[in-house]
Amino acid sequence: MSTRPHALVTGGSRGIGAAICVALADAGHPILLNYRSNGAAAEEVKAAIEARGGEVRLCKFDVADPETAPAAVQALLDEGLEIGVLVNNAGIAKDESFPQMGWDAWQSVTRTTLDGFYNVTRPLVMPMCRKRWGRIINIASVSGVNGNKGQVNYSAAKAGLIGATKALAIELAKRKITVNAIAPGLVETDMIETAPVEMIVKMIPARRIGKPEEVASLAAWLASDGAAYVTGQCIVMSGGL
Repeated sequence: MSTRPHALVTGGSRGIGAAICVALADAGHPILLNYRSNGAAAEEVKAAIEARGGEVRLCKFDVADPETAPAAVQALLDEGLEIGVLVNNAGIAKDESFPQMGWDAWQSVTRTTLDGFYNVTRPLVMPMCRKRWGRIINIASVSGVNGNKGQVNYSAAKAGLIGATKALAIELAKRKITVNAIAPGLVETDMIETAPVEMIVKMIPARRIGKPEEVASLAAWLASDGAAYVTGQCIVMSGGL
């Protein structure tokens, strides 16, 4: 059994979330892999982690639900699990120009990112305070830093997450809990399947898109003891974009 605290990763069944689950498991954390609906993908990540000798447990709930999400987190705590690392990765995109953007496209994106952050993080803050140790890592986006055409909802949600990161970091620093955000640019996931990748790559100084494993490597470092003096930061990983 690992002596490291459990790491809860939301949206951990694919893309960046899946890579973060693997990286944190490799660092010795038992993984609590949250997913909403894709059970087959979650099982694949679980099998990959176990094949590497890691511990993982699947946790199905919708982070955007204000009743079931906090209850699911509390149920894990009630089992006596020490959840010392939280990665708020769950997010969705529904891109369209703002004049055509309906209420569903607005609220579903903001609820998943912002309400999801609130619903999952709040039950864990006081247990972390009592332990006087914790790592909260929020996966934002370069769209939340610079804005992006056709992503008013997504940019607003991610910018709000960055603001929440900075404010919560100030509140929790004296309890030895760090709160940081990672803002990836274009990364190889299914979220960019419809993006004009070739055109965007020409604007990236590094002339390539990022890999989920690169984001995961930074997340694993932010969760480590070596990152204890880094808090309240939004680290952009965009190849210089």
